[in-house]
Amino acid sequence: MIRRIITSVPNALTCCNLLCGALACIFAFSASDVFPTLWNLNGRQIVWILIGGAAFFDFFDGAAARLLHAPSPLGKELDSLADLVSFGMAPAMLLYNILLVWSPAWWIPYVSLIIPVMGALRLAKFNLDDSQSTTFKGLPIPANAIFWVGATAWMQSHAKEWIADNLYLGNAIISLAIIAVSILMVTDMRMFSLKLKNFRIGENFLRYLLLIAAAAFVGIFGVEGFAYTIILYFILSACVMPLENKVSKA
Repeated sequence: MIRRIITSVPNALTCCNLLCGALACIFAFSASDVFPTLWNLNGRQIVWILIGGAAFFDFFDGAAARLLHAPSPLGKELDSLADLVSFGMAPAMLLYNILLVWSPAWWIPYVSLIIPVMGALRLAKFNLDDSQSTTFKGLPIPANAIFWVGATAWMQSHAKEWIADNLYLGNAIISLAIIAVSILMVTDMRMFSLKLKNFRIGENFLRYLLLIAAAAFVGIFGVEGFAYTIILYFILSACVMPLENKVSKA
């Protein structure tokens, strides 16, 4: 009985991830509303917090499974289903509702739906590929969601008026950005894993560097710093992973 409870802990954390993602989808449809009882947060900000909560649970469900020696095929499939909602559908719904207000072009909001489609393909490929235990192929779907949390904050702070004044160019840039980041999830580009298996500096130098950079970006720029963090993650992977592959083949 005790063993059954222990082995259920990782799946319970994964379900918390899924619950955060489902709530984020709901609040995305109130992205422009203010909720006075929730410390004057608006729907968009609540979605950011919920996606962050989902990322927190996503990080610790795997850690709990390893710590408790409780990995399971069920947990792997459940994790992917939760990730698709929290990191695929939730940011897509946030973007959909923001663009629904910002752009008079009826089709622009629907471009955001490419995010969960490519996210589903990325997760399906991941589940069938045993070579992605220490490195990833393509942008991980949680990193995709974190990027859009930062990007929507940047859009709100810097681009809202510009998009209104440059409608067609703004629509083109937003559409291309959504398509580019979504396609990046299904490419074969090697990217280092963001999860720590131990705390050794030598084995986790890039991860610690990214964590320090994330703290600096968010401290300086606020929520939009998360977008800069994922851009740095992409640059580091593009620069370092080819070098590691050459060293391993030598």
